[in-house]
Amino acid sequence: QVQLVESGGGLVQAGGSLRLSCAASGRTFSSYGMGWFRQAPGKEREFVARISSSGRITNYADSVKGRFTISRDNAKNTVYLQMNTLKPEDTAVYYCAARRAASSEYSSEYDYWGQGTQVTVSS
Repeated sequence: QVQLVESGGGLVQAGGSLRLSCAASGRTFSSYGMGWFRQAPGKEREFVARISSSGRITNYADSVKGRFTISRDNAKNTVYLQMNTLKPEDTAVYYCAARRAASSEYSSEYDYWGQGTQVTVSS
């Protein structure tokens, strides 16, 4: 069972930045597609960003494009989400996910999930 542990969430003012980390167990991390999703109260989980196993291909939701950057360090079994110019509407619990296949923008296609980390952006 792959374990994913997110960290780096917190409270930040609008316009500020946070860097989320997701540390993964297992020796097959380099073969997993990875994604970041978020869920606000009363809303469905939504796609934020994804990255291919090699790190060569990335995709972003329109709402975060140009502000967020996903990256990975396979030597450290870690994926990151750099979040800049944060907005109050970015407030949510952020989850990282791993897929034993190419990355996807659909949460139902992922095999493993972290516990989530809270990001709160004040106006």
